[in-house]
Amino acid sequence: MHQFKELKVWNNTRLLVKEIYLYTENFPKEEVFGLTNQIRRSAISISSNIAEGCGRESSIEFARFLDLANGSAFELESQLILANDLSFLSDSDFIELNSKVTEIQKMLHGLLNTIRKN
Repeated sequence: MHQFKELKVWNNTRLLVKEIYLYTENFPKEEVFGLTNQIRRSAISISSNIAEGCGRESSIEFARFLDLANGSAFELESQLILANDLSFLSDSDFIELNSKVTEIQKMLHGLLNTIRKN
């Protein structure tokens, strides 16, 4: 069992969720149940899967939840691209958010490699 609150990747994701909420507040109101909701859910799913995986008894289960978190990170990346394509996010805002998502993906990949070696 791991302490998720001590993981840098979880803390980075938690901060990203806050930013995602702030940025998506400016999305068109008709997107509240569309892309706004999807982006928020994907971001929350990353941190939730990390935390849930930490509560599991085996490294195999932990790795499975980290895989799910990584899948959500890629889903979020795709949704941010679409939000930028639709001009819901400016290019500079997209670059800022996307770089944070990419960093989280790299951190998850590294953590997965470490867990799978043990």
